[in-house]
Amino acid sequence: MTPPVFSHGSLRLYLLSLLAERPRHGYELIQALSDRFGGTYSPSAGTIYPRLAKLEEEGLVTKESDGRKTVYAITEAGRAELASRQPDLDAIEDELTDSVRRLADEVRAGVNEAMRSMRADLASAARDAKRESKREGRRENAGGQPSSGESTRTAHELELVLNEFRQQVRTDLRTQAARGTLSPDAVAVLKARLAQVRADTLADLAGN
Repeated sequence: MTPPVFSHGSLRLYLLSLLAERPRHGYELIQALSDRFGGTYSPSAGTIYPRLAKLEEEGLVTKESDGRKTVYAITEAGRAELASRQPDLDAIEDELTDSVRRLADEVRAGVNEAMRSMRADLASAARDAKRESKREGRRENAGGQPSSGESTRTAHELELVLNEFRQQVRTDLRTQAARGTLSPDAVAVLKARLAQVRADTLADLAGN
């Protein structure tokens, strides 16, 4: 997913809103921005500190040393600036919500695609087992192969397990999206994990 891009002056305004919550040092501001955007946007120090310096020049923030860290705090002038631009801040928050929602949709689409692929493979395996069972006269042979009825029941049980898993993952994704904690590589990670699960499952089934 493409990270959200701040229009001119928007990042400056959003930094003020974060400092209005409480004083923070630079890394805390970077982390707070990453958290707010569900990990889809994480500015560099080279992006944050020049803007903080500009805000300080304008008298909108102050800074003081706290050990090896520099802590920034909003001034009354900064709060007045923030209040006068509340509509602009609301628009940024709306964009944030849309960004997180789009990421969640992409992750869900990846889950559904992988689940459909797994279901197709399992259905194909069940049909192969059914044909083999018919050739064996619909009974267990000496090697202990399952009958057609048993294969059908097994395929049905596997379908139920997959559906339950999909519902659980979708619920978890909605929770993560609501918290804004989905990382930008969530789609790629999930697809890779599901592909590995699929390969391992089919290998285990073939081994049985």
